[in-house]
Amino acid sequence: MNGTAADGGTEYLALDADSLVQRLGSLQDLRQRLGDPAGWQVREVGDGNLNLVFIVEGPSGAAVVKQALPYVRLVGESWPLPLTRAFFERHALQRQAARCPGRVPEIYHYDDGQALTVMEYLTPHVILRKSLAAGRVHENLAAHLAAFTAETLFRGSDLCMETRQRKADLALFADNVDLCDITESLVFTDPYYAAELNRHTTPQLDGYVAALRADQELKVQAQHLKAGFASKAQTLLHGDLHTGSIMVTDGDTRMIDPEFAVYGPMGFDIGMLLANFLMAFHAQAGHEAAPGARDPYRDWLLQVVQEVWDGFAARFRALWQSERSGILYPAALFEDQGHHMAAEKACSDYLREVWVDTVGYCGVEMHRRILGLAHIAELDDIADADRRADCERRALELGRLLVLGRHSIAGPAEIAALARRIEARGVPA
Repeated sequence: MNGTAADGGTEYLALDADSLVQRLGSLQDLRQRLGDPAGWQVREVGDGNLNLVFIVEGPSGAAVVKQALPYVRLVGESWPLPLTRAFFERHALQRQAARCPGRVPEIYHYDDGQALTVMEYLTPHVILRKSLAAGRVHENLAAHLAAFTAETLFRGSDLCMETRQRKADLALFADNVDLCDITESLVFTDPYYAAELNRHTTPQLDGYVAALRADQELKVQAQHLKAGFASKAQTLLHGDLHTGSIMVTDGDTRMIDPEFAVYGPMGFDIGMLLANFLMAFHAQAGHEAAPGARDPYRDWLLQVVQEVWDGFAARFRALWQSERSGILYPAALFEDQGHHMAAEKACSDYLREVWVDTVGYCGVEMHRRILGLAHIAELDDIADADRRADCERRALELGRLLVLGRHSIAGPAEIAALARRIEARGVPA
């Protein structure tokens, strides 16, 4: 990927707090937004797995500067990673902004050669994962997430896009090979055997994990889901839509960090999203002062799962009726022939397929977040290892039931019932 550095050079150089002002201060669009660079205050805030992230505050405004590193930050230079992921993230953000306005940060400046993007500083937003850990309720959250998933996934698909544009887009994102490979390995394969980078709560979970990894049908079904992810190019995915990639206030919700964007099955984004609320549900026992103290919050988390899917399906149906202008299920074949019921059945069949995928991907996400490399704070922050393992075992069991039972689970209410039943009876070690 060719590019020119902000200071006029072409060699990639990782930023630090001292060099950022020198290298970006000459950009006129940033000077206009932030004010005189002499007054810029820079702090590095990146706590993710891959990148450098800085907040830059100036006399008249603020911005976030995100720069890719040539390796996985969580692991180090022993795991190299191409800088081109910043290119794909930028393109994904631009498409998401057009398809669901107001739900991603605005991009102010980008430099493909330096693998950096300057974008809107979201404040007073916080990472949703931190908000969930604190037990905060967000009244509009489910509606915002439902609209974002429906609008980005529908409008990025063959149901809506013109053929030539869609094929060109598919070809562009197909080059995001290395991050796609991370997903295919870390989500679908590594959790199901003793891969080198895996970790779990030991020795408390050792017996259950051994049994889960010996479950041959579970491994078969996980690989079926991987095959679907690799081959079912339904739409442009966010690719990493979990509660650490969502920023919230009481009234606003923004999606960030789509660097894993790739074409794949719609259910992958939705399933990953729902899994994080279900893991948060099972994590509550590790944080409450007394049994049952967080029951109202448990209820809200399951309500979000229900409302996200219901809202997604309702908005998807509306878009099916109003924006189905792509190559699939053309109105010329249905509505224009007076076959409105057939068009509705086609929509229901399509949504059923998305639901089955959603349930399966939800299950594998729960497994990889407990058994793989990248965990979640809601569970990892439970200090007592025995309590943490009990919470994790419940989440792992729900994930297993979802992967194996995805074709027979009728809807989110059934998932909620499974989660409550597992939470009430526990899972033997």
